[in-house]
Amino acid sequence: MESIQRSLGVGKIYKHGKDSLDFRVSSLKNIRVVLNHFDKYPLITKKFADYLLFKQAVKLVEQKEHLTKEGLLKLVSIKAALNLGLSEKLKESFPGVIPAAKPLIEATKVKDFN
Repeated sequence: MESIQRSLGVGKIYKHGKDSLDFRVSSLKNIRVVLNHFDKYPLITKKFADYLLFKQAVKLVEQKEHLTKEGLLKLVSIKAALNLGLSEKLKESFPGVIPAAKPLIEATKVKDFN
């Protein structure tokens, strides 16, 4: 993780239990650094769909759309489609939110460099 942090020049590493670490990037400016990295070196798994949704969420925040009711609902809809979805508290606060459609990602073969 330290190598990733040095390479990107952003983020902080936090110990998250005995055998686990978190790498966190918190400012929009620094998140843009990470997005630029993954735009240049795209993921080759179905996680790329999550990346595309996350990138949409960042764009909403950058454009301050999340400050409107419609924009906030879009943001919650994206969150509902990612990883573990919405927490119970968010489900209570935003009942009936429909998760955003995940982009369909085709399986990608890894290039053989031999």
